[in-house]
Amino acid sequence: MNTGNVVIFGANGFLGRYLTRHYLDQGREVAAVARHGEGIDRRAMFLPWDGRTPGPWSLALEGAALVVNLAGRSVDCRYDESNRREILASRVDSTRAIGEAIAACKVPPRVWMNSSTATWYRDARDRPQDEWSGEPGEGFSVEVARAWEESFFSAKVPGAVRKVALRTGMVLADEPGTVLEVLRRLAKSGLGGRMGPGRQRVAWIHMEDFIGAMEHLEQDMLADGVFNLTAPRVPTNAELMRTLRETVAMPVGLPAARWMLEIGACLMRTETELVLKSRWVVPARLEAEGFGFRWPELGPAVADLLERPGVEGFFGRPVKRSVGHRAWVSPRRVEPA
Repeated sequence: MNTGNVVIFGANGFLGRYLTRHYLDQGREVAAVARHGEGIDRRAMFLPWDGRTPGPWSLALEGAALVVNLAGRSVDCRYDESNRREILASRVDSTRAIGEAIAACKVPPRVWMNSSTATWYRDARDRPQDEWSGEPGEGFSVEVARAWEESFFSAKVPGAVRKVALRTGMVLADEPGTVLEVLRRLAKSGLGGRMGPGRQRVAWIHMEDFIGAMEHLEQDMLADGVFNLTAPRVPTNAELMRTLRETVAMPVGLPAARWMLEIGACLMRTETELVLKSRWVVPARLEAEGFGFRWPELGPAVADLLERPGVEGFFGRPVKRSVGHRAWVSPRRVEPA
C-alpha cells in the first residue's frame, strides 16, 4: 500500500472530494488545497489558494509522497470569450504555480500527477486512440488540453519528481451532481435515447478504477508521462444510453437530433461538443503494464453504481453516509498464468 502525505489541488471538486476521503480512509494525511473549503472532509487540512500564485500552501509540498492537481474551471458552459479565457487560465496558471512551488522545495514531492483530458485526441470514429499512436484533435478544447500538458511537462522541477499526466475520460461515480446522475434522470424520464447520430464513442471510467489506476501509477516507480485513464471497452453513445435505460427499466428513450441538442445546449448554457465528439480513447499503457480493471464493461459498472446507497438526492431519497467513503484496494498487476 502507498504511504506518505498527499496534497490535492482542486480538492473541493467532485474528484477532489472523493480522492480526499479515499486517502484519509487509508490513514494518510491529506492537505486539501482549494479556493474554498466547502464540501471538503474535515479530517483533511484545508489550505486556501488563488489558483495562480504560490502561497503558504507551498509548505505542504515539502516531502510529500504524492501531489495531485485537479484544478480547473468546469467546461460545462458556453464557450464565449470570457469563459474560454477562464477555462484555459485556470488550468495553465494553476499548473505553473504548482511547478514553481515544487521547484522551490528543499525536499520535493516524489510524484506529481496532473489532470488532463481524453479530449486531447481527435474525433475518432474509425479506430481507437492510445498514448502511442493517438492523434491530436482540433478546436478550442484540444488547444486547452495541449496547453495544459505543455505547462505541466515544461515545469522545471527536480529530476527526482516523477510526472504523470492523466488523460481522463468521463468518470462515473455515485455522487450527486455528476454526469451519471444527469444521464440517469434523462433515461428515467424517457428522454434517454441516442444523442445526435449515436455513433460517437464515449470514453468513461468507473470511479474505483480511476482510484485504482492512480494508486498503481503512484506505486510503479517507472511510470511517467501520459496515461489514458479510461475503461478498455468504449461504447457508442447509443450503447451508453441503452445501457442506462435497461438499468432503470425504462423501455423507451426518445432520441435527440443534433438541432435539438443545439437548442438544449443554448438553454442550459453548455456546448454540444461534450456529447457529440467521439472520444474513442483506450488505456493502452495501463493494460500493457498489467493493470487489472475491476469494471472494464459499461453495463456492470453502471448497475453497480446505481444500486449503491447514494447521498441525499442522488436517487431522490435520503440515505445516510459516513464521513469517509469506503476504501478501495485496487488490483495492481495481473501476473501471467
